[in-house]
Amino acid sequence: MFHVNPEPGGQIHHTDPFATPAGQRSPVRRFRGRLPAAVTLWTAPGPAGLTVSSTLVADGDPARLLGLIDEDSDLWAAASAAGRFAVTPLGPGHRQLADRFAGLFPAPGGLFAAGAWTETGYGPVPADGAGWAGCRLDDSREYGWGRLVEATVETVEFTGDAGPLVHYRGRYRELTD
Repeated sequence: MFHVNPEPGGQIHHTDPFATPAGQRSPVRRFRGRLPAAVTLWTAPGPAGLTVSSTLVADGDPARLLGLIDEDSDLWAAASAAGRFAVTPLGPGHRQLADRFAGLFPAPGGLFAAGAWTETGYGPVPADGAGWAGCRLDDSREYGWGRLVEATVETVEFTGDAGPLVHYRGRYRELTD
């Protein structure tokens, strides 16, 4: 993400001028930043959505999904009211989408105004995504500074085959062969 210095003659740079200085950051947060994480978009009927990089899927009968989300988010309000949500793994072409749903990029007209969306019973999903999972909300609880969400995966659909978008040390990365 690029930031513009608002001072006269300001320069464009690759760092966040509002970020907490390195020496003042939580050691746990810095450790977490060194664990690469897939970037996903969680959406729910309403519609509401949130970029989430703390998602874990466990295969089984039934398959389960766990994630940590912001309990003050519109997504949590919509997902808990509907009892269901969709999870879409994002690809390299979804950087702006990820930033928009993380609240880091402007969303004139609302989060879902840009791009093409496919309506599902679990929430809208990006039409250009590689696939999505429809989840039934089973349980949640406070966990650290977030909300641990537990869900059952009820359906999985594949609509393409794109590489993942990964979050590592505060930036998006792509996997290369």
